[in-house]
Amino acid sequence: MSEVSPAPVLSREGIQLGLATVDRDTAVDQAGAALVALGAVEEGYPATMHEREAMVSSFVGAGVAIPHGTDAGRAMVRRAALAVLQYPEGIDWDGQTVHLAIAIAAAEDEHMAVMSRLAQVLLEPDAVQRLRTTSDPDDVLALLAPS
Repeated sequence: MSEVSPAPVLSREGIQLGLATVDRDTAVDQAGAALVALGAVEEGYPATMHEREAMVSSFVGAGVAIPHGTDAGRAMVRRAALAVLQYPEGIDWDGQTVHLAIAIAAAEDEHMAVMSRLAQVLLEPDAVQRLRTTSDPDDVLALLAPS
């Protein structure tokens, strides 16, 4: 029997581009719903994302927020996954403008290779601009693929 390979942490199905401007709470809802749709988390996980956001903003700079659940929410993670939601016009995130919300579902450290690449991309203004404006999910995959 052949072994089934695990789903990638970041896939085309997890990338939503050109979304309309919404408020922060709606963006967190959308991010959580994307993780649920990917089958990465149970239905209750998005509520823990709101709990985390109430504790500390997930805004990390350069127009990026990284909404994720609480430590207790890890019990609802089925598999590691990221969802990238792009808001070209920007949204207000506690007084900061966010163009990308990158939702995380991880019970361990499986997402760290992609997050490490994201940290590198955030230091490259041209790459950040591409993530903010691209209409091609393959651009997102290429930019965030671990090297």
